[in-house]
Amino acid sequence: MKPQHIRIEPSQLAEKVVVVGDPARAKYLAEHFLEDAELVNTERCFNIYTGYYRGEKISVAVHGIGAASAAIVFEELRMLGAKVMIRLGTAGGLIPQLDIGDAVVATGAAYIHGGTIGSYVPDACMVATPNPILTTKLYEKAENIHGRVLLGPVFSSDAFYAEDKDFVTKWSRRGIIAVEMEVATLYSLAAMRGFDASALLVISDNLAVPGKEELKHHKELEPYVEKAAKAVFETLREYKPINK
Repeated sequence: MKPQHIRIEPSQLAEKVVVVGDPARAKYLAEHFLEDAELVNTERCFNIYTGYYRGEKISVAVHGIGAASAAIVFEELRMLGAKVMIRLGTAGGLIPQLDIGDAVVATGAAYIHGGTIGSYVPDACMVATPNPILTTKLYEKAENIHGRVLLGPVFSSDAFYAEDKDFVTKWSRRGIIAVEMEVATLYSLAAMRGFDASALLVISDNLAVPGKEELKHHKELEPYVEKAAKAVFETLREYKPINK
C-alpha cells in the first residue's frame, strides 16, 4: 500500500526514526543533533527531517497528538522502510517519585480497550510491549546521559482532558507510573507490522504531587529533552535492527 499522508520516496527516510508529537521538538532535534538535515515532508504537518547523527542516517518524524494520528504516521513510516522507531515525548507522572524533568523508559503501555487499537484488534486486548533489546540499550544510555530514569509501564490515554479525581489513584495502584497518549499504539503496531520500538518520556508534570500538576512546555523542558534526545540518538546509532 502507498502512503497517503507522507509524500516522500523511501530513499528520503532513514531505517531508524525518532518519532515525536510536537513539530517544534522535531525542528529542535533536527537543528541540534542532525548534520545535513533536510525537511523532506510537510504534508498534513507530519513534518519529517532526515539527516546524519555521527555518521548514522536518522529521521525525525512528527506523529501529532493521540492514537489515531500516530497510527497513520507509524503505519506509513513502516511502509516507507522504517525498521526502528523510538518515541521521544513527554508524560505526566502518576507517582510521587517522579519529578519534573525525570525520564521514563516505557516497559509497556496500558490502554482502554477500543479506540484506535480496538479498530485493529476488535476481539482482544493487544499486547503493547517494546522490543526488549532496544529498550535495555535505551535505558542504559538514558541512565548514563540523562541521569534520573525510571523503568515502568505507562497508560496511553485517548483524551487529554478526561482525567477525573480518581484517575491517579486508579492507575498508580495498578503499577502504572506515568500517562501519555501514543506509546500503546506504537508498541501494538510494532508487533503487528514487524518493526522494533521503544519510548523515552520526559516528565512534564506530576498529577500525584500538589503544585506540580501544571504542564511544562517545550522551552521549559528543553534542558531535559536535550539530554533525553542524546540518549535516543546514541541508542539508534548503535542499535542493529532485529526486525528486517
